[in-house]
Amino acid sequence: MDLGIKGKWALVCGASKGLGLGCAQALVAEGVNAVLVARGAADLDAAVSALRAAAPGVNVLGVAADITTAEGRAAALSVAGGPGKAFDILVNNAGGPPPGDFRSWERDDWIQALDANMLTPIELIKAVVDGMAQRGFGRVVNITSGAVKAPIGILGLSNGARSGLTGFVAGAARSPLAAQGVTINNLLPGAFETDRLKTTMAGAASKAGQPLDAVMDARRSTIPAKRFGHPQEFGAICAFLCSVHAGYMTGQNVLADGGAYPGTF
Repeated sequence: MDLGIKGKWALVCGASKGLGLGCAQALVAEGVNAVLVARGAADLDAAVSALRAAAPGVNVLGVAADITTAEGRAAALSVAGGPGKAFDILVNNAGGPPPGDFRSWERDDWIQALDANMLTPIELIKAVVDGMAQRGFGRVVNITSGAVKAPIGILGLSNGARSGLTGFVAGAARSPLAAQGVTINNLLPGAFETDRLKTTMAGAASKAGQPLDAVMDARRSTIPAKRFGHPQEFGAICAFLCSVHAGYMTGQNVLADGGAYPGTF
C-alpha cells in the first residue's frame, strides 16, 4: 500500500532507538524526510547514518537535544524551515518517568513527569498544527503507554502525566483542526523489546532474586501473543496513522499490546 506521504517532512522525537527509531524507520521507508531528535549524540548519529544508507534519496537529519526543554524544542523545530512551519508529521515520544511508590514522590517528581510526558508534547503540537492546517495536511502521533488504558500501580507518574495528555488530545483532535486535514492520535505500546523493557525486567529480576530469563519468560506468558512486540511493527502502525488513508481517524487511542489488555472497550 502506498501511504501517500512521500516527500513530507516529519519530526520524530526520541528517535535514536526503540519505538521512536521504529517509527522513523517506517516513515523514511515511505520516502518521508525526517528530523530525528534524541539526547544521546552517538546513538543518534548511528541511527541517522543507517537510515541514510537505507534510503539514499531521503533527507534524514539529526538534532542532539533534550526535547523536554525549551532550548531543545527550539533546536528541533528550527531545522525544517522555521519554528515548526514545514513539518507535516509529528511523532511525540519521550522516555517514561521511573517507577516507584507514590508516597515517595515529591512535587518536583510530578513536575518533571508532566514536563516530559504531557507539556512537551503539547508545546510541540502547538508549534506545528497551524502550519499543517494551512497546508491542509497534518499528522500528530503521540507515543504514550498501554498504562493509559490499564494503569500500572508502580507507574503512577506515567499514569498521571500520560492520562493528562490523553485528555488534552481528546479535545484538541476534535477542534476545527479536524476539518483542516490535521489528525491527532495516541499510539499506546504494551511490552515491546526496548531498552526500557530490559531495564525494568532486570530490576524486577534483581528484586525477586530470580534469573532475568525466567522473569522475561513469565512476562511473555501473560501476553496472549506470547511474545514481546518489535519496534518495527510498532513503527508500521505509526506510519499508517500518518498516511493519507488515516485521515478519518482522529482523537483515537490505538493500543498495540499483543492482546494483553483484557477489556472489551
